Amino acid sequence: MDNSSDAHSRHRCAACYRQFNRMEHLVEHMRTSHHSPHEPRCGVCGKHCRSLDALRDHLGFGASLPSKPACAAAFQAHGCPLCLAVFPASAALRAHRSACKLSRAPIPSSVQNLTRTMSRMGVRGDRSAVALGCKMVGGGSDGTLDVCARVCVVDEHESILYESFVKPLIPVTHYRYETTGIRPEHLRDAPTVKQAMKRVQDILLNGEQSYSYSYSSRGAARLLVGHGLEHDLDALGMDYPAHLKRDTATYPPLMKTSARLMSNSLRYLTRSCLGYDIQAGGHHHPYDDCVAAMRLYKRMRAISHLHLHGRPKDGDDESTAKAFPAWRQRELERMSPEELLAMSQPAYRCWCLDDDRRC
Repeated sequence: MDNSSDAHSRHRCAACYRQFNRMEHLVEHMRTSHHSPHEPRCGVCGKHCRSLDALRDHLGFGASLPSKPACAAAFQAHGCPLCLAVFPASAALRAHRSACKLSRAPIPSSVQNLTRTMSRMGVRGDRSAVALGCKMVGGGSDGTLDVCARVCVVDEHESILYESFVKPLIPVTHYRYETTGIRPEHLRDAPTVKQAMKRVQDILLNGEQSYSYSYSSRGAARLLVGHGLEHDLDALGMDYPAHLKRDTATYPPLMKTSARLMSNSLRYLTRSCLGYDIQAGGHHHPYDDCVAAMRLYKRMRAISHLHLHGRPKDGDDESTAKAFPAWRQRELERMSPEELLAMSQPAYRCWCLDDDRRC
């Protein structure tokens, strides 16, 4: 019995603590799980989780029973429900909460106010990220086809770089006024989709003549933040290089916990990670969505992952496949679980790597 217990301990994943009967099963688990220091981790026991939702389940949020009651008890005493960090004392937690819980960004009161802020285009060469948000109205015979009727772009300081109503290329059959606040007169003299796309493109290019497609050096082109970016870009009729996009709908730590990762809504992420509500009722301004996505991005970018082992290098898209090659199977089986974890690679590029001061 003791021998069996020792074997299970030797075959225990150093990241998620799952136990295996045979070492080759642990190696296969490490080959497919892509554990890394970039994953969300429990501040009590150190367990790696696939996403923030998985970590919440581990700590007893949204589940009938926590997976580890001791962690749930410690977190309930000194844990932050937003960033999920655990603090040694109540005083430290209280000091942290005031900075962690954000207030809703003020929505500009009128189009005239927005127009005045559009002159704040920033300094050319500024490589900080920008966030894009669009509001859709309905096209097609039944009004279910999404067409862009309003666009907003903000910088990292939440200043508006561009905001405008947009005149769709096809007739609008449903203005969705209850949520968009858009009326026919707003679109009558508005810029066309092509004109709006050109303005957004100029902001993203940031003085460049074309996008930089080099993963290791993006030139002056800006990082583009948003939620459901493909949908917004399609509505504007434009594309953007994948390595310059930061989408809160497809970033693994922000996605749902399930057999396969699925997107969380921006409303849910804002409430659970930032501490305030958006899209709660009335007219939804795209500025609110832009600010929420930018705040989520900046919060995830600011996470410090200590003792990074074998983080992916820029331009090395195959780094994850090289971590556990099949031809090294016997060598891998002689390694300890900690050594396997040290050479493991994440399956995605962590946003903390965007912070040049840290990485």
